[in-house]
Amino acid sequence: MIRPSALLMLCLTLSLPMAAVARLDGPLEVTKPSKVRDLAEIRSSRTLRVLVNQSRNSSGEIQGQAIGVEYHRLRAFEQYLNDQARDGQEINLKIIPKAKDQLLGALARGEGDLVAPGELLEVKATHKISASDPIASGVPLWLVGVKGERRFTRLEQLSGRTLALTTGSAAADAINQVNQKLALHKQPPIKVEWVDPSLAVEDVLEMVQAGIFHLTIVEKPIAERWSKILPKLRFDKQVVINEPGEEYWFVRQDAAMLRASIDRFLKTYRTPSDQDVAFQRIYRRLYQVRNPLARIDRQRLEKLRPILQKHAREQGMDWLNLAALAFKESALDPSARSSGGPTGLMQITPSAAQRVGVNNIENLDSNVQAGARYLSMIRRKFFASPKLNERERMAFVLAAYNMGPERVQGMRTEAKRRGLNPNQWFFQVERIAMEQVGMSGVSYVNSVNKYYLAFDRERDSLEPSALEPKIASRK
Repeated sequence: MIRPSALLMLCLTLSLPMAAVARLDGPLEVTKPSKVRDLAEIRSSRTLRVLVNQSRNSSGEIQGQAIGVEYHRLRAFEQYLNDQARDGQEINLKIIPKAKDQLLGALARGEGDLVAPGELLEVKATHKISASDPIASGVPLWLVGVKGERRFTRLEQLSGRTLALTTGSAAADAINQVNQKLALHKQPPIKVEWVDPSLAVEDVLEMVQAGIFHLTIVEKPIAERWSKILPKLRFDKQVVINEPGEEYWFVRQDAAMLRASIDRFLKTYRTPSDQDVAFQRIYRRLYQVRNPLARIDRQRLEKLRPILQKHAREQGMDWLNLAALAFKESALDPSARSSGGPTGLMQITPSAAQRVGVNNIENLDSNVQAGARYLSMIRRKFFASPKLNERERMAFVLAAYNMGPERVQGMRTEAKRRGLNPNQWFFQVERIAMEQVGMSGVSYVNSVNKYYLAFDRERDSLEPSALEPKIASRK
């Protein structure tokens, strides 16, 4: 059963507030807009600050290879501006990743010069923001499920079902309108589960393929791109969600020269024919999570729960974090063995276990004890800062468990130097990891995180009532 707190019901009638629609203007804060930087000021500073959608689909870069759909276009625009420079001074891009629903608010506050979302993004009159000529026109939204499950032909057929959407999804208004019609006919609404902020659109698609989520809605170009990586996805193209939209870049209204340069550039830009070659080569072997709550896996977890809870409690941890790590490491198989020494449920090495005072990792209880103690040691020695929330702290611990704590601390230092948030792993410090060591460590943390979220959605059924008190660590 999905936790009720994780689901956000969209409006049932016209009289209800529109709270379920994701904000598009960033944090609700009152700040005085900074002076507009038009092209002359940008050339003088030699830096074009680009606010990008933080999803890897939109703006990922791995060891010097552009993976995000906007990176190729942005680099071409950078070259275009430099070719037009009269003084020979080159402009460099400064990439500023933000959550999609925060991009326009950040632009209005002067935190960047240009927004390149790589997805459909609605602009309201109050934003005082100007859109470029269309980058892509006639972009429809597609309903996405998994092959083998029921197909749909009309959006109303989703009555009573749940859609998993990222904050800022272009589908929110359409779902709200359909729910108003369903309410008039006394039919259950379409429910929306706004997914955890650590998940981007590509993560949701992966979790749909795995069967963790059942349905989502994304733009057609995103669906087509990721179908090459996630072949089990099904697209119900007959379902009309809304009128096809247009994708844009955005600048502030007073940056007329920058807007004119963007439009001139877009008239000549052509998407490289090999744009997705590196994307497919790198990602195809990485996005392979599976449902950790399939029947056999759930039975295994139930048998292991007392041991996982006991050692998680001793270390002040959420036992589902241990469960997610164990699923990633051994698929919940206590007899698992790997070459090079990793052993048992937690796949911990003898040397790592000895560092935390455990010698016999062949025993299940000792194996879990060693894993829990080792995670706790990393957390205590390297990531105890109160500036980290518990979700980000656990992400850093997992990254350090996989790549080494000193290396991860070095990545945080580099992130801070570049103006990224050194206290946020997801979409911030992970960008440095992608550049320095590739996707392996990032994929490791992401996979464990998805397994944790899958378990957490079912927490009530996984934790029978009247058992041990829960460890508060989800926020």
